[in-house]
Amino acid sequence: MPTYAVTRRRRWIISVGVVVVLALVISTLVRVYAVDIYTVNQESMEPTLGDGERVLVAKSYPEEDEPARGDIVIFDGEGSFTPYRGGPSLERALERAGHWIGIGSPPDVYVKRVIGIGGDRVVCCDDQGQMSVNGEPLDEDYLAESPSPDTPASELSFEAEVPEGRIWVMGDNREDSVDSRALLGAPGGGMISQERIIGEVTQVVWPWGDRRDIEGGRQ
Repeated sequence: MPTYAVTRRRRWIISVGVVVVLALVISTLVRVYAVDIYTVNQESMEPTLGDGERVLVAKSYPEEDEPARGDIVIFDGEGSFTPYRGGPSLERALERAGHWIGIGSPPDVYVKRVIGIGGDRVVCCDDQGQMSVNGEPLDEDYLAESPSPDTPASELSFEAEVPEGRIWVMGDNREDSVDSRALLGAPGGGMISQERIIGEVTQVVWPWGDRRDIEGGRQ
């Protein structure tokens, strides 16, 4: 093969390699700092989010833009919802790799709705079966069944004061959701640190026929 042909082929291979590396770097930066896709591996957010649906997540919250009541967030539940598992391991590496290529989400990742933020007092339930935040009844039109004296917003009565820097979260499928209510007696009282929030769910992107925007507390 002539020398110039070898040189052209080598340049082409190098160019393709550079493009691939740049694409991987850009993709990594976007997924780490901007948006990512997670799989819902639970039924606790039905009917808003279904088991197996894939959702677009706007990564984390800037310091000046804290989570709002009504936001649906993805968060790391290790140390609160699940026991702390320690440092890096092959199992955790495989879980992260599976998430990266689109095979499920890590088992310590949860999706819930923000009900209370720092400084809030969350109480359930009043005579009408409604929850209240700071004395104001919540209009929870996202529930499958509107709260009433016979079907309260939560079968478990509670009263919680949310410390600054933490959130109180619950699933929309109240009868099948392990959330802040289940941790009332644990250290932290069921509150999730804002530092554990991965991001806000903004869209359902799969299945294709069920694509839709997800409204949060700011909308």
